Amino acid sequence: MMYFWISPLIFTIFVWWFSTGLILKINSLPKRFFKIIFALSVIVLLMAFWGFAISCQEATVAGAYCSFTCAIMIWGWQELAFLLGYITGSRRSDCPQGLGGIRRAWYAFQTINYHELTLLGLGFALFLMNLEAINQTGFWTYIILWGMRQSTKINIFLGVLNFNEAFLPQHLKYLITYFRRKAMNLLMPFSILVSVLFLVPIWSHAASESSAYEITSSALLGTLLALGLLEHLFLVLPFPNEWLWKWGYKNNQ
Repeated sequence: MMYFWISPLIFTIFVWWFSTGLILKINSLPKRFFKIIFALSVIVLLMAFWGFAISCQEATVAGAYCSFTCAIMIWGWQELAFLLGYITGSRRSDCPQGLGGIRRAWYAFQTINYHELTLLGLGFALFLMNLEAINQTGFWTYIILWGMRQSTKINIFLGVLNFNEAFLPQHLKYLITYFRRKAMNLLMPFSILVSVLFLVPIWSHAASESSAYEITSSALLGTLLALGLLEHLFLVLPFPNEWLWKWGYKNNQ
């Protein structure tokens, strides 16, 4: 059992890398395909909720993988909807010149407010489905994704070195005007510290458990959180990480 965490670790890294590139690749298709893509994505979303509902009642290795994957698909749906431009915000224009402080933060929030409400809605639906679940892998997968993404958004707003602006399609380029480019901001060290404080007990739990399900579930969640921490580091490292997904976004230029 001591090496049972290796498979979920490799699986999570692959899903993180491939799903990100796939979403970018889909978004790089001509805009005339966007409506059919979005319609098909809704069908995938419903299938993911169905899979989540079944797998959250199965505390098995297969159940952990299925619940984790379904949560990733649910999260990926709103990421795709955002990049396609269907669920973004009430403001779709550049940040006014000279805007600062609370007003700038409010305007920035307006560019993603519908997106944020969708995230909360999906999370609440998963919460209700998880109330009597014996397999909570999928729910905590979504919570980790949501928490790390909120941290990323705030850090980018406050200022980081790398925006990954190449990932944004042309119709969302106005978002860049709300970002700040800095080597570091005061929130980033705190974000990294909190991530580590959560990461250590998750992996400690994976190492101390004898149940194959518990090891698999903890390893999936621990790896996902570690990748979220890595993405935070990418924001401040003196080199871009875009090459990891060059195959996905190359047509967006």
